This record gives sequence, structure tokens and C-alpha cells, in this order.
Amino acid sequence: MLQVSSGWKLDVERGPDWLFVRLHGPPGGDAEGEPLADQLWALLEQHFIHRLVVELDDVPAVRSCLIGQLVLLYKRIHQQGGMLRISGLNEAQRQALRSTRLDERFPCYQTRTDAVMGVATSPVAVRAK
Repeated sequence: MLQVSSGWKLDVERGPDWLFVRLHGPPGGDAEGEPLADQLWALLEQHFIHRLVVELDDVPAVRSCLIGQLVLLYKRIHQQGGMLRISGLNEAQRQALRSTRLDERFPCYQTRTDAVMGVATSPVAVRAK
């Protein structure tokens, strides 16, 4: 597990053509220090890859600061022709994305495998624009 300056803990795994990052939220839910988007971007650059699955199974709530960081990261990855997919959202987290109208921008999948394959095996998966 990698502890980053924003207080997040990251489990990072490399797969063929993909980087997988499981987020563990900072204590109290407030992130400080270097923005998470910058830290995840640096990981992508270290691995020479622009395809990322962010696993949110261990994040109890998707707060606006996390959504903002995901938007910044999405823009960077998209500009490089890459992909950002999200897995492990519960219903409350999906609702948080819907309330910000970002549920169509972030393809969300139930599992890592579903995310990599882009297969809508459950109602969790949404179509990306």
C-alpha cells in the first residue's frame, strides 16, 4: 500500500495495458497536500500508461473534492487518448455522480474485470460519452 501526501492510501497494481488503483480515503474524509489527480497522473506517467481503473470499493462516500479530482484526472487522461474507468461504487456513490451529472462521463463498473472489458454485466455500468 502506498501512502501519498494527500492522506490517501493507494493499492497499485499493473496489468497488461492498465493501471489499477484502489483508493482508501484519508482519515476524516478530507484530503490535504498535493491533489489526488496529480498523484494518480504521476503514477500513470511512471508506468508509461494512460488507462486507469480507479477502484472505490473502500471509499465510504464520494465527496465533491474527490469528484473534482476525478474530473481533472479524466481531462488529462482523455487528452492523451487514454481511458479512466471506475469500479466498486455502491448505490449512494452512483447517486452522487448522478447528482453532478457526471454519471455518463465516468464509465462505472461493478468489478475490475468488467471495467477492463468494458462489459456492462450489471446495471452499474453506464455508457461513456
